[in-house]
Order: sequence, then C-alpha cells, then structure tokens
Amino acid sequence: MTEKIQTIDDEVMRAEYEFTGGVRGKHYRALQGGYTITIHNADGTTLVKEVKPAEGAIILDPDVREYFPDSESVNATLRSLIQLIPTKRKTTTKKRGT
Repeated sequence: MTEKIQTIDDEVMRAEYEFTGGVRGKHYRALQGGYTITIHNADGTTLVKEVKPAEGAIILDPDVREYFPDSESVNATLRSLIQLIPTKRKTTTKKRGT
C-alpha cells in the first residue's frame, strides 16, 4: 500500500488570504516571554493554557536563525568564541575610607 503525500509550497498563498496592511513579526517580541491561550467550548467550559518557553530556552531572532539553523551550530560557534575570551581576572574592590 502506498501513501500519497501532498507537498505544500510555503511561497504559494491561496487567493482568499488577504494580508494587505499586515505587518510581519508584529507580535514577535511580546510572544517570546510566553502567552496564554483561552478556549471557550460550546458546552460553556473554558480551557486556559499558559505557554512559556522551556527553561533555558534561547530565542534567536530570524536574521540570526538564517546562519544558525540548529542547536549544534549555535553551540559550536559559541564554544569557538569562548576560546577568544581572556580568562577572567579577579578584581579587588577597595572600600572607601581604607
């Protein structure tokens, strides 16, 4: 038995979609911190779901994501940058009046 898989081209939009005046990424920054979904069911009940980024999640801006498509590429690049950072020196702070 073979299964047909339909491929959808992301660049093709249906004629009934109307985006005149739309702004790409308008709510991007606001959603990075998490958001709430409220679903009102036909039976009168309401379901509220909090959606938050996973602990330790790093959100990349779209222009950066073009260069770093996955975690491995981000980590490899950051590890190479870490090698360029001089080791931290201990700084001594002097108290006033001493």
